[in-house]
Amino acid sequence: MLSEPNIVLEPSATKFGALARGAVVVCGSHGGRYPALLAAAAGVRAIILNDAGIGRQEAGVCGLSILDRFGVAAATASHSSCRIGDARDMMTRGVISRGNDAAARVGVASGMTCRVAADHLRRAPHRTAAVAVGGEERRIVYEGGHRPLVLINSASLIDAEADCGAVVITGSHGGLVDGNPANALGADAFLAAFNDAGIGIDDAGIGRLPVLDQRGIAAITVCAASARIGEADSTLYEGIVSRANDSALKAGVREGQRVREFVAHIIGL
Repeated sequence: MLSEPNIVLEPSATKFGALARGAVVVCGSHGGRYPALLAAAAGVRAIILNDAGIGRQEAGVCGLSILDRFGVAAATASHSSCRIGDARDMMTRGVISRGNDAAARVGVASGMTCRVAADHLRRAPHRTAAVAVGGEERRIVYEGGHRPLVLINSASLIDAEADCGAVVITGSHGGLVDGNPANALGADAFLAAFNDAGIGIDDAGIGRLPVLDQRGIAAITVCAASARIGEADSTLYEGIVSRANDSALKAGVREGQRVREFVAHIIGL
């Protein structure tokens, strides 16, 4: 008799290893486009992600339909039930908020615990496909002012040297990945912006802010309803500040302000 597929816990979709292939993965990343493509490229059997507050144009769960097209069963856990970025907490407290058609076919439903859903997902067929993961790049969009302005859809692409002292606008959630302060930001930027992922249980969606304050880095989150998670352009041009740490407040940021307004001031436009 074949053994049941493994259930693998991963704090971030950017950290998938060989164990993810053919496994049911419970992952702390948001359920948007990029994590979905990374999951498909990694050859997972099925995956549970965090719904990140669902947010603007349902960006926090749009990866479910993407994975459906690849035949991969996928669901999201409610941000109000478990901490984003923390797969272990998802398995302990997480409750399913959404599922795609492939997940529904093996019995996954809204309101089910993540632990029970993960067991159901073991019955999902293992579909694989050649998946091109693109569109995630770091762009320096302005260099002529007081500070460079860098846009990156995923904070995993921060450059420790090049982004030092820069204004870094990300599409990533503002939670601590795996609860580890060392994962808050990979560069000593002047200011960093994230999506608050609906803030959620234990204020997990803004967990990076106090940690970055201790490093003297100004940090803000934008309201998930104002900007599409996973898209730095949306953070900058559509985002409205939901929370700011003390360093950001001292730099002149105000909650409720549009990100593009204070960024223009900071970089000297």
